[in-house]
Amino acid sequence: MYLPPHDPHVDDPMRFKPLFRIHLMERKCATVECMYGHKGPHNGHIQIVKKDEFSTKCNQTDHHRMSGGRQEEFRTWLREEWGRTLEDIFHEHMQELILMKFIYTSQYDNCLTYRRIYLPPSSPDDLIQPGLFKGTYGSHGLEIVMLSFHGKKAKGTKITGDPNIPAGQQTVEIDLAHPLQLPDIENLRDFSELSRIVLEVQEQVRREEQEREQRQEEEEHSQQAACQPASPLGGEGAEGEETAAGAEGTTQDKAPASQPFVLPMGVISRNEDYPRTCRICFYGTGLIAGHGFTSPERTPGVFVLFDDDRFGFIWLELKSFSLYSRIKVSFQNAQAPSREAFDEMLKNIQSLAT
Repeated sequence: MYLPPHDPHVDDPMRFKPLFRIHLMERKCATVECMYGHKGPHNGHIQIVKKDEFSTKCNQTDHHRMSGGRQEEFRTWLREEWGRTLEDIFHEHMQELILMKFIYTSQYDNCLTYRRIYLPPSSPDDLIQPGLFKGTYGSHGLEIVMLSFHGKKAKGTKITGDPNIPAGQQTVEIDLAHPLQLPDIENLRDFSELSRIVLEVQEQVRREEQEREQRQEEEEHSQQAACQPASPLGGEGAEGEETAAGAEGTTQDKAPASQPFVLPMGVISRNEDYPRTCRICFYGTGLIAGHGFTSPERTPGVFVLFDDDRFGFIWLELKSFSLYSRIKVSFQNAQAPSREAFDEMLKNIQSLAT
C-alpha cells in the first residue's frame, strides 16, 4: 500500500506499507500471509477473481485487534495515517470526517480487492506530463488524483476517495480551450474580482455549448432535407470550429512564462507554502457532494499551473484551495497497452464508484 505523506505536506515522498506476501514453497504449492496489523505475519488467502483483479482475505483477524480495544486502534491509526493525536485536532467537523474514514477502512481490513490501474498515456501536446499527484482536500487530508489529457479537456480522477467524493470520480475537469487572464497581484487578492472573471467565462462556456447544440441540430435538419451528402451549413460550421481551435492554441502559446500569484483573501488553504508564481490558469469545474456522495454537482473553479510537477485548483463555491504535487514513484508495467484500454479503465473505476 502506498500512503500519501502526512497532511498537508504534499511535496514529501509517499509512504510504503506491506499488506500481504506469498511464499512459493514448491511446484503448485504456496502459502499466503497477511501483513496487516501489529502482531506480525499471519495466515491469509488469495483468490484470482478475473483478469486484472484479485482478492486477499485474512484468516486470523484477531491479529488486527489491539489489547486496548477500538480506542487504542483508532489512536494508533491516527498517528500512522495523520501523524498526529486526537488532541491535536480541534475542529469538530474534521474529527467527524476522520472518525468516519477510520470506521470505513477498518470494516474492510480483513478482505481487500485489487484492480489494475493504468498510468495515463502522454502526447507532446500535453500541458505537462500526465500522472499521479498528491492533493490537499481540506479536512479530508491528502488524496491521490490521476491527471490525464483528453484533447481540449484535462481530467483529475480520484484514485483514493473520502466520505463525500469516492475513488473513481472525476474530482476536477480543466477546460484547456478557456485560459483565464488573472488580474494584477493587488486585484487578485480581491475574491469578488476573481469570482467575476470565472463566472463570466462560465457563462461564455454555457453559451458556446448551446450554440454548438443548436448548430448540430441545424446540420442534421439540413442533411435530411438536402440531396447532397454534406450541406454548405455543415461545412461552415466545421471551418468555424477549426478557426476557434486555432485561436485558442494561439492564446495558450502567448501565455507568459510566469506571472505573480497569490490566493484571494478568504480562500482557505491547508498548505500556505504554495508557489507565488504560476505559468497559466484555466477555467475548470470541481465535483462537490454531501456525505455518502449525495447531491453531487460540478461547480466553477480555477486550475493554476505552477510548474511541471505542481498545480492547484481554487474551488470558487467552497472558497477553498487544493495544492497538488507529482508522485515520483516509478511503477513497473503500469503503462496502458493503448489509449482505448486506458479510457476503458477510467470508465470502469467510475462505474465502481457509483
